Amino acid sequence: MAFNRIVASLAPINSEALTSRMVGIGMNFAASPAPEPNIEDTILLASIEGVEKHDLRVLAVLVTWLGIHAPWVNADRLTNLVAAEKSVRMKALWSALALWQRRDRRFARLGEVYVGPRHDVVGAGTDYQIQRYGEDKRFEASPIRVAANVLRDRVADVLQPSVLAGRHLAYRYRVMMGPNYRADMWAALERQPELTAAALARCTYGSFASAWRVRRDFGLIRGAASPGSGFRPQRSKPTRSA
Repeated sequence: MAFNRIVASLAPINSEALTSRMVGIGMNFAASPAPEPNIEDTILLASIEGVEKHDLRVLAVLVTWLGIHAPWVNADRLTNLVAAEKSVRMKALWSALALWQRRDRRFARLGEVYVGPRHDVVGAGTDYQIQRYGEDKRFEASPIRVAANVLRDRVADVLQPSVLAGRHLAYRYRVMMGPNYRADMWAALERQPELTAAALARCTYGSFASAWRVRRDFGLIRGAASPGSGFRPQRSKPTRSA
């Protein structure tokens, strides 16, 4: 049975639900957190809110978040999601963000999703603002233009990795196993051990083959750790002193 990874555009959600999701991945907004939302879904939807709906506060916090948490983003899935979007401005933004993170080669493909003229984040007055305050150094020579005073960059606006890892199970597994589909699948099985391989693939956007292997490995580890498994830690034998 084959199962292709889901790369279609995401369905839009209302602002209240999005805010809860953003809080759930460590962005400090005044709302209750959604329980462990998917990371790539959330940051893509946040970027739509920032670019297409011109919410500069959301965009500012998103950029700060990415500057801290980029090492644990699934770059492969994010690239596929952005490539599936129709908005040119969206592609320009994510290409710019990927170029900012160019030291992480996982984002190289994302940096190539847009080729074309630069886009202004703010609809009017960008030339004047840049002349007065200079350009935001995070986006210099990138597909977007934004003045240095437009997107506030405060570390206090997002949770640190050590804190988020204690609150978001999939994020914690990404820290341990790397930012990949396997980590998300393992976290999903910790929450719902009864998931079939097909259901596991669907809820984590992974392939059936990967889900089947993770399901097998998860069962093996659980069996080895169960009280009746016969598993005992090996102890070294004491040596006789001369």
